[in-house]
Amino acid sequence: MLTRRTLLSRPTLAAACAAAGTLASAGYATAFEPHRVQVAHYRLCPPQWPPGLTMRIAVLTDVHAHPRCMGEGAIADVVARTNALAPDVTVLLGDYGSQSRGAVPFETVANLLRGLQAPKGVYAIQGNHDWGDDRAALRRGHGPTRAERALRTAGIAFVENSAVRLDVPAPLWLVGLESEATPGRDLNPERLDRQRSEILARALRDVPAAGAAILLAHEPDLFATGLDPRIALTLSGHTHGGQVRILGWSPWIPSRYGLRYAYGHIAEAGRDLIVSAGLGSHFVAGRPLRLGVPPEIVVVDLGPLSDGDAMEVARARRAGAHLHDPSGSSG
Repeated sequence: MLTRRTLLSRPTLAAACAAAGTLASAGYATAFEPHRVQVAHYRLCPPQWPPGLTMRIAVLTDVHAHPRCMGEGAIADVVARTNALAPDVTVLLGDYGSQSRGAVPFETVANLLRGLQAPKGVYAIQGNHDWGDDRAALRRGHGPTRAERALRTAGIAFVENSAVRLDVPAPLWLVGLESEATPGRDLNPERLDRQRSEILARALRDVPAAGAAILLAHEPDLFATGLDPRIALTLSGHTHGGQVRILGWSPWIPSRYGLRYAYGHIAEAGRDLIVSAGLGSHFVAGRPLRLGVPPEIVVVDLGPLSDGDAMEVARARRAGAHLHDPSGSSG
């Protein structure tokens, strides 16, 4: 009988088993997990939230559309599943195209996203790759990018550096902020934060002091600046949740703050941030790769909490913790 001791006493067999395990993990991470779209569900009532108002928001981000990962059929399925969740508002947080050869065209992606349905509206911003993949826009030094034109042509409301009042019985706005990759942004992190804070302040000019706003920001790092007190909730993508996550650790996260804003619901100083793991994947050696962070549709239910939920949230806020990491959610 093969025991741990006999296995370890046979170096060649042990090496073969280790290699087989590595290959199996690699196969799962490239062939299965990038296509295993989950539903991550959050329920919260931010301190600034209008009293008595309930709302469901669906969040889709980082599509990175490519036939090998988030192809046309997969996007159509995401649209159908999102609509079935019956959101009041659906938001798209950027990075629609893939950087790999053979990507699904922006126009095709936008036409598929046209099928999203939400009674209070479907709104979009753009991400860093929507700029980085558009050489013509970069040469001009200004937009619109190809992604923005495609979304607008598809009839999807594009909100960038502006605020839109939502049609709900409360003073509630949706604010979209441009990406850090927008031409003209300072590369120095502190000056970049100042620039973006100033842009956000201008976008909030029409929001009264007693109003509340939901901020759409592709990159989550601005959350560290404290933000305007009218921001009830910030929704972000960009990080892919690390794309590879093993026991809570990721080898690389595109954020100055590492794991702090990598994924999930983060509560700091009475403020709330939700970072989605996104839908698409960056490619490694020509293959989409995800491990421990499956692609996801995010659903956020906002409004009064049950006594049990309220106590859990209060404890987490006092600890300044990640309130919920729904990486095992399904739907």
